[in-house]
Amino acid sequence: MTQNPAAQPGNGEPELTDEPQFSIDTVDDAAATPQTELPWAELGLKENEYTSIGEILGRRPTAAELAMYSVMWAEHCSYKSSKVHLRQFGDKVTDRMKQDLMVGIGENAGVTDLGDGWAVTFKIESHNSPSFVEPYQGAATGIGGIVRDIISMGARPVAVMDPLRFGDIDHADTHRVLPGVVSGIGGYGNSLGLPNIGGEVVFDSAYQGNPLVNALAVGVMRHEDLRLANASGVGNRVVLFGARTGGDGIGGASILSSESFDESKPSKRPAVQVGDPFAEKVLIESCLELFHNELVEGIQDLGAAGISCATSELASNGEGGMHVELTNVLLRDPTLTPGEILMSESQERMMAVVTPENAAAFEAVMSRWNVEYSWLGEVTDTERLVIDWDGETIVDVDPRTVAHDGPVYERPYQRPSAQDALQADSFRASAGGENLPATAEDLGAAVVELMSSPNMADKSWITNQFDRFVGGNTALSQPDDAGVIRVDEESGLGVGLSTDGNSRYTYLDPYAGAQLALAESYRNVATSGAVPMAVSDCLNFGSPEDPDVMWQFSEAVRGLSDACQQLEVPVTGGNVSLYNQTAGQPIPPTPIVAVMGRFDDVSRRTPSGFQRWADGQAIYLLGTTADELDGSEYARLRHHLGGTPPQVDLAAEKTLGEILINASRDGMIDSAHDLSQGGLAAALAEMSLRFGVGSRTSIDQVCERDGVDPFTALFSESQTRAVVALPRSEELRFTDMTTARGFPALRLGVVDAESGGIEVSGPFEGSSFGIGIDELKESWSSVIPSRFGAPQDPA
Repeated sequence: MTQNPAAQPGNGEPELTDEPQFSIDTVDDAAATPQTELPWAELGLKENEYTSIGEILGRRPTAAELAMYSVMWAEHCSYKSSKVHLRQFGDKVTDRMKQDLMVGIGENAGVTDLGDGWAVTFKIESHNSPSFVEPYQGAATGIGGIVRDIISMGARPVAVMDPLRFGDIDHADTHRVLPGVVSGIGGYGNSLGLPNIGGEVVFDSAYQGNPLVNALAVGVMRHEDLRLANASGVGNRVVLFGARTGGDGIGGASILSSESFDESKPSKRPAVQVGDPFAEKVLIESCLELFHNELVEGIQDLGAAGISCATSELASNGEGGMHVELTNVLLRDPTLTPGEILMSESQERMMAVVTPENAAAFEAVMSRWNVEYSWLGEVTDTERLVIDWDGETIVDVDPRTVAHDGPVYERPYQRPSAQDALQADSFRASAGGENLPATAEDLGAAVVELMSSPNMADKSWITNQFDRFVGGNTALSQPDDAGVIRVDEESGLGVGLSTDGNSRYTYLDPYAGAQLALAESYRNVATSGAVPMAVSDCLNFGSPEDPDVMWQFSEAVRGLSDACQQLEVPVTGGNVSLYNQTAGQPIPPTPIVAVMGRFDDVSRRTPSGFQRWADGQAIYLLGTTADELDGSEYARLRHHLGGTPPQVDLAAEKTLGEILINASRDGMIDSAHDLSQGGLAAALAEMSLRFGVGSRTSIDQVCERDGVDPFTALFSESQTRAVVALPRSEELRFTDMTTARGFPALRLGVVDAESGGIEVSGPFEGSSFGIGIDELKESWSSVIPSRFGAPQDPA
């Protein structure tokens, strides 16, 4: 039996633990037995990488060193296949984009100055493979991990969001995955007391073997509370605190995120972490007290790669080195080997650097919150990361070689040979108009069919399992275009956030598709009334070893970085998720783009639905409509994917954003909705469904001005468009603003709160069609409940 040196009565730690029984591979052993072959392939390393580790060390690695390198050099942690392309995000940043940026790419999350001494940090990451293997725990720990990134910056987490992609809605495995994922997100986020204010849910058979579970968290802080992940100050102490280290999540970063799923391979179930939201809630509060009392010099959350990541990154980012005694780690499973302890991704853990003078105060905070901790070691001036096990050295490395100077691959890439044929296969109305609805009856039926399709249907079966208003600071949430959170109760200062991505567009043209994802997210934030300030992205792609996939990835990054530069919103951080494929079939390229914007006062936010008290308000369409149906939701209904996505006009997007923001700030508009999936038909339907308020509109002028047929006017997904509703008293002021900016605006009709229906007239046979809101709502709201039944209780 061994006693933990930090385990003293009253500090909440165990008195005794059973000593693990296994042989230790020390640095001296490694030097003396160069012929010993270690299982590098089983840990996800390539032969050239194993050779490189030996060259770096000048000897074979120990088992513990191999464990560290394997997880830290895994694709998920090292970005070895993507970093050559990701550099564009930094290379294309202008001085204007840096103006409000306090922390950029490279830290746990980016930080943006909101003004008045406030700052906001937000980030989006993936937990795709774990959520396929263990839907509940995979999704739950996705929330837990991204929240700890926010804590580690010194911020209080205030909200989360989840963009989700599932397989076919009627497939048996979707019925296994979706309920568990939704329950996991709700079970963890609700327990933390964090409102879930937005996201997306998309069904597509292309994700059948690889659902995407992306998680975003946002936090707020005062400027003085900002913390960074580095270990500096020789003699400062290193402490691990939070939950104990167990066998869950061992190798998760390398095993689950660096290879494809294949039925011939062993189960990956043990690699999925197990979360405890109540332990995380206590961890949040204890960290905030540490920050408030200035008791930590540096801090790092333990997520992917666990202790391997925390120690190597803290040491690498610092000014010296670090010495750790691994036997001090508190364990849930005393049989774990040193390598397993280093690789474990057990949740709800943090590592901090504390001065000796603050050690007692640190312990007092831990005691007050009943959080377990163990002093592991100290900061040194050796520029080495040295880890001992029971006094014998099992790791002696340059921390930069583990954390930052891993392999960098310039993977070959090429435009797929089928891309030209794919783009030639158009669904434009001009290419097949005779088969498209043209009469009033058919157009009305097409709107109902569209809104009753899985991707356009009501998602409240999902979102109602998430608490959207806990905390009392939610100003807007699903299904509005953006989520809005108040930061300062006194001034009303707040932030708006949106996540968007369209894999169909990106599959047709990765460069344009990534830009369209940014444009839609930017537009949604502006539609709510916030000024877009920063971007975080989650880039979900197939295997980087496939040249076709790497072409998609490289084009998407190039497109996104170019668009950020033009819209003047910097990428502050994010995540790359590769190897999303099964049996050699990659998912469609899916860059998810999150945009954060600033509100001077969230009371000015603009909801996305027609208001019942706004009867008679004027409805305007901003922007022009073109024959752009390729990749559209209507084309999806007809099982068609081909052609080229809608055109991107970022200068016009910026102008539209300025109009929407100024109109909201000046109180001109009372509701606004961007046009994206489903086009004008979907926007009008969703604005009526939001609060059950009808409308009367005409598309005559749209068809005449833009030269499009009625079907195209309703279902085209041309970008840079929005629908707004405003009091008639504001029409002149509003149209003067659009005219002054040279931006097209057409009056479509009026809000009709008494009719209970959506009426659309135009140049088609029958002159007009009407859809009862109750009739539409019945079919729109029943799609998901009819498949999945009653929501699951959190596990």
